[in-house]
Amino acid sequence: MTKLFRMASVFLGLLLTNTASADALITNQSMFATPIAEYFIGQDQIRVELEIGIQDLPAFRNLIPDEIYEKMGHAPRPYAERLAEFFDKDLVIATQEGALDGRLLEVGPRTRVRRDPISGEELPVVAANQESVLAAVLSYTLAGEPAQLIFSPPRSSPAPNIGFVVYHNTVAVNDFRFLGQPVVLNLDWQDSWYSAFEQRTMRRSYFAPMSGFLYIEPFEVRKEIIVRPRDMQHWVDLGLAGANVIAADQRGAILETIVNFLMPRQPVTINGQPAAPILDRANFLSRTLKSSMVVEPGVDINLDSAVVGVIFVYPVPSLPGNATMTWDMFDERTLMVPAAAVDEAGPFKTFLEPDYAVLEWQNFLLNPTVPGLIDLAAPPSATAQWLYAVRWWALGLVLVSVVLWGRNKNNATAVAALSGLLMLGLSFVLGKPLAPPSAATEKVVIDLLRNVYQAFDYREEGTIYDTLERSVDGDLLTEIYLETRRSLELANQGGARARVRSVELQDIDIQQGAGSDGFRADVTWNVIGSVGHWGHVHTRSNQYQAELSIQAIDKRWKLTSMNVLQEQRL
Repeated sequence: MTKLFRMASVFLGLLLTNTASADALITNQSMFATPIAEYFIGQDQIRVELEIGIQDLPAFRNLIPDEIYEKMGHAPRPYAERLAEFFDKDLVIATQEGALDGRLLEVGPRTRVRRDPISGEELPVVAANQESVLAAVLSYTLAGEPAQLIFSPPRSSPAPNIGFVVYHNTVAVNDFRFLGQPVVLNLDWQDSWYSAFEQRTMRRSYFAPMSGFLYIEPFEVRKEIIVRPRDMQHWVDLGLAGANVIAADQRGAILETIVNFLMPRQPVTINGQPAAPILDRANFLSRTLKSSMVVEPGVDINLDSAVVGVIFVYPVPSLPGNATMTWDMFDERTLMVPAAAVDEAGPFKTFLEPDYAVLEWQNFLLNPTVPGLIDLAAPPSATAQWLYAVRWWALGLVLVSVVLWGRNKNNATAVAALSGLLMLGLSFVLGKPLAPPSAATEKVVIDLLRNVYQAFDYREEGTIYDTLERSVDGDLLTEIYLETRRSLELANQGGARARVRSVELQDIDIQQGAGSDGFRADVTWNVIGSVGHWGHVHTRSNQYQAELSIQAIDKRWKLTSMNVLQEQRL
């Protein structure tokens, strides 16, 4: 502990002599507050991890080693006395009987944790000049299972604006919020999912044990149901009675039981007619704060935080006019179900309740995007290419004929001149090169790329393959099919496939070199796609650099080779 205090003293001394390096407090995003507190409630203790920026040191002065405490202008006081005051009056956790006893486990300098701007989750440190903070780890003694806990911030002036989050047995009780005044947490020791703050504004995004979503796209309607196995145990026996953990070898059987139970539930109608579901996939999900990811195979899962996502699809010939889903799984703890109907205009969010149990979508899209191949201009005919190739010969014939006519005005010279003029006119009017370095050729390249991605808007693999075949030739067909499918799948979302929204050409260099019936292009392009999944719309952008060979085959432009030089996530 003495060594840690010494490190903290050196660190704080440097900070106090150079306050210009401190970051400003971002008051509208609590996950980026300069003081951050993360509370972890266990069976016999509450662990608190603190990050304290330089401007907030006065509010946490009782944690600071004696040397720096006195340099800040405070009269000397025994450190043990100041530490007792900190737990009793500064950063207080209390029950109805009074403040909990606490102790300092660690204190010292470290680099500030970088957080995702949406979820607040920790990210790897990549910035070279990342801010330094004073970090402390505290432990509050917890006796028994109190029904309530009261969390209070330091009451110093000015009061720190602490960004905080609380976890109860691995379950996040709230999203990141500001701890500006005392807040009361009601604890459920039987199922920590239902621990909640009395203030409604502190409720986390994923508060409900079940939720349902409809995604409406051309060629398919998709239903996604998210449930907690612990709550599903009330509806169907999953073999989890008395369990605290779902073992890795239990996961497959549990998913199968949940799928079989849900298959006839939450009935869907499309254009007023009942629709039969087709199972697409089912996964265990890790839901932390505001993000959802598929849990890798072979991992045990805490039962309190375990969540399962099941996806059913309903093929349709085109974009439907309407679709509904009726929720039929309400009980005493599931009286309000978050739901959303999502189309390309975005999500329509609502809550389903026993007397309002139908999620309905109507097609109000004025100009919906319906997949379809772009019609490329046909390659020029062999005659047009020949006329283009002989245009300068025709010009030369005209010039020579004119010179000869000036010397000897005879019929043969006149015929040669007229033939040359006719050929020259036809070559400029009808002659076309196979691949001039022009905007027209660039359009062929980008439209071919767009058609490749457009093929994956279809659902059936056979249709995708047949559509690709209109733009890709030979052995490259299978390669592009597999590679494009891989690039569009979100590995951490169980293989959900992104739908490409735009393909943007960044750079292109047209060259000859693909034979007499084609050309080569060095191309850089960006692909922007999105996928609606687990109640969210994920967007991703990738950039590719590749060498493409394009040839005229059966009067159509087709990709015949692709050498990807670089792929990067934007």
